[in-house]
Amino acid sequence: MKALKELFDRIVRCVNINLRELDYNVHPFVKNLVPFDQLVKFYGFYGITPHHPLDFQFLHSNLAGSYFLGKCRTTNSILYKSDIRGDELKKKGDVFQYQDFQILISRDEEIQIEDSFLIKTLVHNCSHDPETLEKFFINNTLSAHYANIHGSPTDGSFLGPFATIDLTTMNDCVIGAFSYVQAGEINHLHIKPGTVWVRNLDNFNFWYQYPLDKLSHYIHFAAGKPPQGLFMDFVEKHKKAFQRVFETVNIDPSVTVPSNASLDRYAVIKPKTLISDNVLVAQRAFLQNAWMGVGANAQENCYIINSRLEGFNVTAHGAKIIETDLGQNIFVGFNSFLRGRSKSRLSIGKECIIMPHTIIDIKEPLTMPPGHLVWGLVTCPADLETNSISLKELTKIKEGFSRGSMFFEGTGASFVTALRERIHHILEANGAFYNGTKDRGHAQNNQNISFNLIQPYPEGELKGLFPTIIIRP
Repeated sequence: MKALKELFDRIVRCVNINLRELDYNVHPFVKNLVPFDQLVKFYGFYGITPHHPLDFQFLHSNLAGSYFLGKCRTTNSILYKSDIRGDELKKKGDVFQYQDFQILISRDEEIQIEDSFLIKTLVHNCSHDPETLEKFFINNTLSAHYANIHGSPTDGSFLGPFATIDLTTMNDCVIGAFSYVQAGEINHLHIKPGTVWVRNLDNFNFWYQYPLDKLSHYIHFAAGKPPQGLFMDFVEKHKKAFQRVFETVNIDPSVTVPSNASLDRYAVIKPKTLISDNVLVAQRAFLQNAWMGVGANAQENCYIINSRLEGFNVTAHGAKIIETDLGQNIFVGFNSFLRGRSKSRLSIGKECIIMPHTIIDIKEPLTMPPGHLVWGLVTCPADLETNSISLKELTKIKEGFSRGSMFFEGTGASFVTALRERIHHILEANGAFYNGTKDRGHAQNNQNISFNLIQPYPEGELKGLFPTIIIRP
């Protein structure tokens, strides 16, 4: 255990050195966030398929409960029940298109995690940065519960609980709880909790700030205390349901799964759930009385309960959908929280876009018209008026506008086009359009994964650390 504690101190020191210009000390926030005895209890595991590269290296690290797929290297790091997905890594010989440049990939891309502590964090590759096409790095970084690092090379940063950094290269930054940032590249910034920021230089800039007094009901994170609020209560309430899938070696699906769909071995599927063609259900997803129409998906850490998704729906990492009816082609962004009630259903019309980190929490029935963009906190029809706009109206915006606590600069048409292209890419990558011969995606390639376990030293000074392991074909 001595070596594990020394590793923790090393990581905290590395992060604090990087954040010195912000005068930010991460130690008070993380010193008791995960008890060291918890880091010894869980195995790490990795997946093997013929569709993904097999190349893992684990050196002087703890991997408690964490999962790896693709080409990954972990050094001097603690990964506690994190998902490290390398299923969209670029391969040698690929051509990456960036603006007017066509860049040849000279070697297989690799996820490299070094001197970092990731707590229940989802890491998905698909890196956007033309400067680091062969190396998706996460260095000197600490992230709290249910954060997402999505296609975002990161160095010297701290992410609060339920924070997301998406398609953004980040250096020496602090991202507050439940903040979402997609801004290309950021350096030496302290982003307040509850910020939603989407920027494309010279095209658009979207900014929304949650009222902190209302956000604290859902998530609050302070030094010396674990994350608190409704979001944490919600995941804790459902935690027991996952124990069986991680403790049992062989589990048969509890529902019928079409041959062109994928239900992950480590997902929880409760009764009265329907899985249609080309559906993707990722690991650590939770479905109960869920209707999953053709091409719909539930990504990691998603919950879909007593809800119907008509088809071609994207439920991005960490999103939660409860007592809700979704039409076709609806995008629900990262860590969004959509909650109707059994007698007060939430209904969302087709082709709506729910911005990442949106909270819709109603006690009376609410219907959202088709083709709208929604953001921020919505608890009643008046909030919906303030925090939404039709996509048709948005495309007519030439310079910018503001509504409530949301500020937008640039052209609405470019913003809508970028969102729609991103959603189409996600559906395509997930295999939603597979026709039996072409357009295969994750729903088809992830059907037959072989899972292998790795375990730490059980006692002594190295207790909790995993031995150096190199796994290759």
